[in-house]
Amino acid sequence: MKKILTFFFALTLVIAGFSQKRAVLSDNLRNYGVIKPLPGNEPATVAQNSYPIIKAGDDFYDEIQVGTTRFDDQSNASMQNRLYLYEDGTIGAAWIFGLGETAFTDRGTGYNYFDGTAWGAIPGIRIEDEKTGWPSYSPLGEEGEIVISHTGATGMKIAKRAQKGTGDWNYSLLEGPDGHHMLWGRSITSGVDHNRVHVLALTLPLSHAGTPYAGLDGALVYSRSTDGGDTWEIENQILDGMTANEYYGFSSDIYAFAEPKNDVIAFTVGESWTDLFLMKSIDGGQTFEKTMIWENPYPFFNTQAPAATDTFYCIDGAHSLVIDDDNKVHVVFGINRSLSDGTNMYWFPFVDGIGYWNEDMPAFSNDVNALSPYGDPGSELVEDYNLIAWTQDVDGDGQITFVGNGTENIGTYYLGLSSMPQLVINSNDLYLIFSSTTETYDNGTANYRHLWERYSTDGGTTWDDFTDLTSDLIHIFDECVYPSCASNTDENLYLLYQQDNEPGNAVWGAQHPYGDNKIVMMTVPILGTDIKKTSDLENNVSQNYPNPFDKYTEVNIIFTESCTISIEVSNGLGQKIWESKSLSCRPGKNTITIDGAGLFPGVYFYTVRTGDDAVTKKMTVK
Repeated sequence: MKKILTFFFALTLVIAGFSQKRAVLSDNLRNYGVIKPLPGNEPATVAQNSYPIIKAGDDFYDEIQVGTTRFDDQSNASMQNRLYLYEDGTIGAAWIFGLGETAFTDRGTGYNYFDGTAWGAIPGIRIEDEKTGWPSYSPLGEEGEIVISHTGATGMKIAKRAQKGTGDWNYSLLEGPDGHHMLWGRSITSGVDHNRVHVLALTLPLSHAGTPYAGLDGALVYSRSTDGGDTWEIENQILDGMTANEYYGFSSDIYAFAEPKNDVIAFTVGESWTDLFLMKSIDGGQTFEKTMIWENPYPFFNTQAPAATDTFYCIDGAHSLVIDDDNKVHVVFGINRSLSDGTNMYWFPFVDGIGYWNEDMPAFSNDVNALSPYGDPGSELVEDYNLIAWTQDVDGDGQITFVGNGTENIGTYYLGLSSMPQLVINSNDLYLIFSSTTETYDNGTANYRHLWERYSTDGGTTWDDFTDLTSDLIHIFDECVYPSCASNTDENLYLLYQQDNEPGNAVWGAQHPYGDNKIVMMTVPILGTDIKKTSDLENNVSQNYPNPFDKYTEVNIIFTESCTISIEVSNGLGQKIWESKSLSCRPGKNTITIDGAGLFPGVYFYTVRTGDDAVTKKMTVK
């Protein structure tokens, strides 16, 4: 029986839509806290990596490597916008590039461009003329593009050119307030011609040898240009509601912009020691109004001289937001837990959940359990309403089990077990992409993170099944992290992510030696809202290959529209030994990977059903 169950898991792994009852980790793991260091701007020193890179393919969702980096810390929390789909079908992509550990003097923006037919060669150098980091990428003007990143010494480095994909980059600098450097910027462009440039950046905090600015240990300042960044009519302004009257200071990468819609500009700010709030402008960034999403139970918390606190559930710092056609803002955020003992601050690596909020919902209170995803007294989270994602029970045994099920066996990003959320809107449909530590995928020491999707076709009122976007066999030894989605769509979603062959990272946490990380572009077909019968199934289901097989074989199922299917497996006597639940398939090619290592040699049959149609084919295990 054990051999058959092993086979069952491998069969459903690739295309299953996960909707079973939620399983959670043990209290022992959820209550395990680890000292959280302050974010570092420069990498720690670790040994050279001698591990091979697993070669990726494009057998499931279309994927292509567009870049590489050995600097593997793409963000400390929320991701910048780093991918843009233009109306003409071209795509621009950016990431943090660096090959020369440990100082990474070559660090800067990696860039690649899809011209409508093909991507350019994988770049071996940055686009800037000096060391930079943490880029944001946006369209500029009629045909141009702009990248804004930090230099680590003076302010925000601006690289732009009038024609996307070609030509020389022109450089300028947005300096910080007098006597203050700026780091960890975010930028977007707005307006009909994309010539309005909006920038958020953090003044250097005490933890990075800075000094307070306007009473804030790390002031978050806003700048706006209406001429493509040539001049700044608003420069390094501290917005009302974000001053020293409300906060002690802010941390790196805990803020994110929405893609603007007409004159509506919106961004969120928040993490474990700061409220989560929305800043929204309806006049193109001239004025902003603040809306509280979650109120931190410990206001004015001083990270330099921390006071003792209770253990409380909180925002982990990674969030994403979109603006719908009615100008309503939707927000998703990672959930964690925090504690200060008066000396150190702690995070809880096994706390798990992604929350959802929109402007029609009430704010979360400052109760220490308001954001508990486990139903603690005082919790204000409701599953599938404002708690919309969590680690999946992949093997269906009713519990989440990781390698060793121990407290040290997890990749460190100082975020929740499921986090790095990205939200994309297409008409009234919402698509959530997130990175989640995933059971059954591991390197023998720690489990890998995979990229998952969940979607809503009614503006966030209800949410459909979960889909593992990186469940294909080629990702069996891949850490899939730091997704950044194009804010606009056509018939597809487009996302950029970093692919590693070891859980955790080298730069921040030094969990493994440095290695070559792939920057991968994934294309995900958008599901239709109507499930329709797909005819001619006989021609849509391939014969498994290889056949006969002793380890792995694959079956491809090609559909022209979204549909649901089920799969049966029978032995050589015609006895059904397994039947799946309903599985969601997307337009295009869907791949089933079958692990035959646990099956006895002989003849088996697989049957694929959709609606009233069915097709059965024979496979042989040798």
